[in-house]
Parts: sequence; C-alpha cells; structure tokens
Amino acid sequence: MSEPTASLVAAPPPREEDYALVRAAGAGDTGAFEQLYRKHSRRVYAVLWRLCGHEARAEDLLQEAFVRAWQALPAFRFESAFGTWLHRLAVNTALMELRSRRGGQALETDDEALESHSTPDSAGHRTALGLDLERAVATLPPRARAVLVLHDIEGWKHEEIAAELGMAVGSSKAQLHRARQLLRTRLGEDHG
Repeated sequence: MSEPTASLVAAPPPREEDYALVRAAGAGDTGAFEQLYRKHSRRVYAVLWRLCGHEARAEDLLQEAFVRAWQALPAFRFESAFGTWLHRLAVNTALMELRSRRGGQALETDDEALESHSTPDSAGHRTALGLDLERAVATLPPRARAVLVLHDIEGWKHEEIAAELGMAVGSSKAQLHRARQLLRTRLGEDHG
C-alpha cells in the first residue's frame, strides 16, 4: 500500500481548528482572530438580528460581541467549542442591551427595513412565508421576541431565559405564550 498523499489526509476537526486559532489569537495574532470572525460572524449575526430585529443594531452588537471575545480570549478554558462560547457571549451582549433598554421605545420595524433582512431560499428566491415570519418576529415586543428566539430557535430553557433577562420563570413562559399568539395573529392576518 502506498502512503496517503497530502490531499487525502483529513483536515483537523472544526473544534481543533478553532482551538488552534483561539490559542494564536489569545496570544495576540490578529490574523487568527480575523479567521475566527470570518468563520463565525454570519451565525452570530443571525441570532443577534433575530433578538433585536434591526439590521444596524445587530451589526453594532456583532462588533461589540467580537470586541468582548477578543478581550476574553486569554481566559477561554477550552471546555466547550469556541463557536458555542462565542454564540453565548453574543447572546449575552444582546440581552444586556435589551435589559438596558427596558421600558424604552421598540426598535424600527418598518417593511422597507425588514425587506433587506430576508434570506434567499435554496433556489435564491425570498420565500413568502420566510419573509412573513421574519417580519412578524421582528414586530414582536422586544422581551417577547427575545424569549421566543431564545426558547424556540436557540433551545434555551425557561430557567436560563429568566436568569438572563432578569424575570421570573413564569414571566418567561407567559412572554413565550404571548409571542406565539401574536405570531399566529399576525401571520393569520397576512394569509387569512
């Protein structure tokens, strides 16, 4: 048997690849950190946009999350995947912003701004249901939207949501129920 060529040698698993970049970035290598940004920014942006419902604010939060990540890298303990750690850090960044705005005005949710947030389907077309759902989620009150996104999309438990948003577990459940009812109503109005 011949020896495997370099092209047949398996690449390191994503977690190990990230760990190598984290070690380099933690030691000050900005190029390694840039690679981490390119690899993870889309996924992080997507959850931030769902949480805040506004493109410009999600971009600001993305930058803030990566600044915090850069600062915290030397303390990264390699107990979880970097993507998981970064994702949690970004969500916490958004939740801190949401808590600080408690009682403030809701973010802009006009149709023109929402049109720019829809994502193409596999054929490259914006799906009506996907766009309608995105539009409906973005119009939810901020706390109801946050609970819905964290519970139904991110898979958090009500206890985690309650702790992060500074509310009772029962309030988290009530906000989720409220968000789902509002979504049904808004989607029903559009398609009824």
